[in-house]
Amino acid sequence: MKRCGLRFGLLGPPVLYDHGGDGAVVRPVGSPKLRALLAALLLEAGRTVSVDALKDALWGGVPPASAHASLHNHVTRLRRLLDDPARLRAVSPGYLLRVDDGELDVHVFEAHLATARAAHASRDWRRTLCECTAALALWRGTPLSGLPADLGGYPLVERLREARLLLLEWRYDAELALADGRPDALLPELSALAAEHPLREAYHRQLMLALHRSGRRAEALAVHRDLRHRLVEELGVEPGAAVRGAHLEVLRGSADEAHEADEAGEVDDAGEADDAGEAGDADDAGPAEAVAGTVAPEPPVRPAQLPPPPAHFTGRTCLADDLRRSLADPGTGPAVTVLTGMAGLGKSALALHIAHALTDRFPDGQLYVNLHGATPGMHPLTSAQALAALLRDVGADPRSIPEHPDAAAALLRSLLAPTRTLLVLDDAANAAQVRPLLPAGPGCAVIITSRSSLAALDGARRFPLTPLSAEDSAALLRAVSGRDDGIDAGHPLVELTGRLPLALRVVAARLAARRALTPEVLAGQLAATEGRLHHLEYDDLSVRRSLAVAHDALAASDREADRDAALVLCRIGALDLPEYGAPLLARLSDIGTRRAEDALDRLVDVALLEETALGRYVPHDLVRDFARELAGTEGGTAVVETALNWYAALAEHTLTAIVDPGLDQDDRRRPTSSQPPEHASHVTGTRPFAGPEEAFAWGDTELENVVALAERYADAPEPRIAARLCTLLRLIFPYLQRGGRVAEMEPLGRAALRVARRLGDEAAEAYALGDLAGLHFFTGRQNDALALNDQALAIWRRLGFLSWIRRSLNNRGLLLEGLGRYEESGRALRQSLAYSRRLNDPYGEAVTHQHLGNLYEHTDARAAIEQHRLSLAIGETIGNVLLQLYARCNIGYAHLTLGEPAAAARHFEDTLRDLAGQGDWHGESQARLGLVRSLRLLGRTERAGRECAELLRRADARADRYMGGLARHQHGLLLRESGRPEEARSAWTAAREALDGTDEKTVLAELTSLLAAHA
Repeated sequence: MKRCGLRFGLLGPPVLYDHGGDGAVVRPVGSPKLRALLAALLLEAGRTVSVDALKDALWGGVPPASAHASLHNHVTRLRRLLDDPARLRAVSPGYLLRVDDGELDVHVFEAHLATARAAHASRDWRRTLCECTAALALWRGTPLSGLPADLGGYPLVERLREARLLLLEWRYDAELALADGRPDALLPELSALAAEHPLREAYHRQLMLALHRSGRRAEALAVHRDLRHRLVEELGVEPGAAVRGAHLEVLRGSADEAHEADEAGEVDDAGEADDAGEAGDADDAGPAEAVAGTVAPEPPVRPAQLPPPPAHFTGRTCLADDLRRSLADPGTGPAVTVLTGMAGLGKSALALHIAHALTDRFPDGQLYVNLHGATPGMHPLTSAQALAALLRDVGADPRSIPEHPDAAAALLRSLLAPTRTLLVLDDAANAAQVRPLLPAGPGCAVIITSRSSLAALDGARRFPLTPLSAEDSAALLRAVSGRDDGIDAGHPLVELTGRLPLALRVVAARLAARRALTPEVLAGQLAATEGRLHHLEYDDLSVRRSLAVAHDALAASDREADRDAALVLCRIGALDLPEYGAPLLARLSDIGTRRAEDALDRLVDVALLEETALGRYVPHDLVRDFARELAGTEGGTAVVETALNWYAALAEHTLTAIVDPGLDQDDRRRPTSSQPPEHASHVTGTRPFAGPEEAFAWGDTELENVVALAERYADAPEPRIAARLCTLLRLIFPYLQRGGRVAEMEPLGRAALRVARRLGDEAAEAYALGDLAGLHFFTGRQNDALALNDQALAIWRRLGFLSWIRRSLNNRGLLLEGLGRYEESGRALRQSLAYSRRLNDPYGEAVTHQHLGNLYEHTDARAAIEQHRLSLAIGETIGNVLLQLYARCNIGYAHLTLGEPAAAARHFEDTLRDLAGQGDWHGESQARLGLVRSLRLLGRTERAGRECAELLRRADARADRYMGGLARHQHGLLLRESGRPEEARSAWTAAREALDGTDEKTVLAELTSLLAAHA
């Protein structure tokens, strides 16, 4: 890059450069708003910056009402200042400033930095001096100075400041090594740097050497004494090897040893700098020399191009063993392996770790090509470029390399066919890029790394990488940071980094660079911010940049699916859910379901999402953070409202699919005062379910997301969000009750109650109270259920909703019967029956007959059966299957009371058979429990045991402790009858623990007696 190509400057206050006969001339930008606008665009050079982000940059998050028009005016003024106004274009959703190579001083500075780093590492002192001087000449002061603190760019500023300090270190290393001029000329600058950075050992080492070589030995020793005192007092550490070497030179006073000690110091300092940026991955290693460098006069006979193995490779033992076996036994063709996974998982590190371990098996050489499929700031290599590089590396005459890619690929296969050569193709973009590079000879092997699965690459064996284990993550942190102060598998840093090797390396580099920074303090910083990615940048390591490569490529693509994928990722950031499906994201992105499916496939392909089950997608935690940054605050509330509208509409379809037509369905669907008026249009705009099975499947799939939305937005201040959440929770509760989703009913019921009360929606409040009462009934807490039910009854009476008064009275009678308050129960049930007849509600009448049957069972089981038969007859008349099944189940329990287990078993078996596919957990669990009791009484213990085990399995899957406790009671009785008293006691103990706190007094008393008898 040439200095004369500069157009923009951020290494100081933002400036523009003009070019004339005297070269580049700095042109300050006078207006503070224009400086902020220019800086915001240059910080995302070549990428679109949203209008909202630019408003935040100019007005600090509180833009005036005229911000949009004012921003347009500032953009127009900035265009006039540019050498080419067309550089600054409006690109949805904001503006893009075109910055070509060599035009931004930060890019030029970093290029010189990279060259200086390499020259310093190879001890090319003149090149080091030249590159460091060129880079430092660009520095005009603190980057982004004169701008508001909240503009952003803090990680960049810190990285550039650290880079400048490294460049100064390397420059003085070079000047001391070259011994050009007098070392005393360096003393003023080195003295100032040592004073400014009292704990930075390199400047003190250099100052000691310059003083000593200027004949000021006593002062050099004083510098060492003061430095050592500070390090011991403040950090509790001794000076490093480099300072000790310089101290030894001063003590010996030998000019020959001086140069040896100086070189030892340079190596140590370089190692410290490099350690911060290398901890197990090799994504930045590349074959730049092979692709763009000069062709050597004599090509190597045995290429050995592998970059150094990762210094701190940790974990993945089983995966590494599988990979070695796959590569060591190629069979009839070359062994081709693909390491896949998201950015920062250590794919390159694993590839190099294995490649170095297998060099003996490939005596004809090891080739390495970085294909730059996802390298920040670089375009992927074409197959033709990679082929040309590989052919030169294996000895082909550059003049004889075919121009046509097919011919070049054939030549490469011919040259490799008789050899045993290992190829490492790092960071592949897609299968098309890799396919021409593959050898055909059986002696060769290939390791490919890619974010894509490269599913179109035939014959390859894939090894998907996942985040490290907690133990391996902690080990990597300790190894890279050199710290062992309490970093174990349970340390917060492990999960805060998502166990991603790249993020772990960044954190470890921070700990290594700042010895005073404790792991606990750093963990607190990561946990205290919504944007962890700001803290996961250090020097050239950046989780954000690694993820941005994939997103930016998608956003800039000409393919519809790619652009849709970028949009979908933004929507994911705006709506944080446990998992995602195509229908929801199609609604959020305003695209069709097919397009959403294609977009999700692309996000999986570039490793920004993982498909954890068919049609269900989950991002890594750090991808979530990146997606949130993409979304920002733009459209956040609207996205949440859209999601809640969709969920509420589908919840109503679930309701109509699983609840038979009639008053129960109509009442639940009737809008309450807070229901948004447009809800009906959302319902008609979504497809109904084909039947109960499909509805239950949808609910089971989306329930975790519904719980997450309720927990996040139940206390949100926005009334529009609260109203939509209130509607959703009212409509979805019948699914929860029928499906026996006990674990989810409580948080959703309590959220519904809070939202309804905050909105002042009395009907919604009564729904929530009644739904919570139902939960307590299902879990054996009848007293709690009765209190909630009575509160709901009072509201319904105040509102005059007769059908709900009828239901509440019916439920009151049921609960009082369970509590042994039979007279009150009968009174409430008879009142409910009167309301049913007044409302001409046969369904309600049938339910009340069932509850009367349960009441009569305590005194006259034959009369109870008659009540259940009345309910059965009504169910048959109106065609309600569930009514009929519940009636048969209740008749079975009446026969048990009569001591007729055979008759009871027939009713329970009929009920279970016909309940299949209905998804009604309460009915199924009661029927199966009755069947277990009947079979046990009939002496059919083997069949009873199987049914009991199935009941336990289903209850535990739903976290239904109450039904699980009742089942374990029966399980213990079966075990006792099988001659296994100890196991029976364990089952009864577990049953008592599960039923403790419930109102199931009879069973609890029996359990206490059983445990006492078998003590």
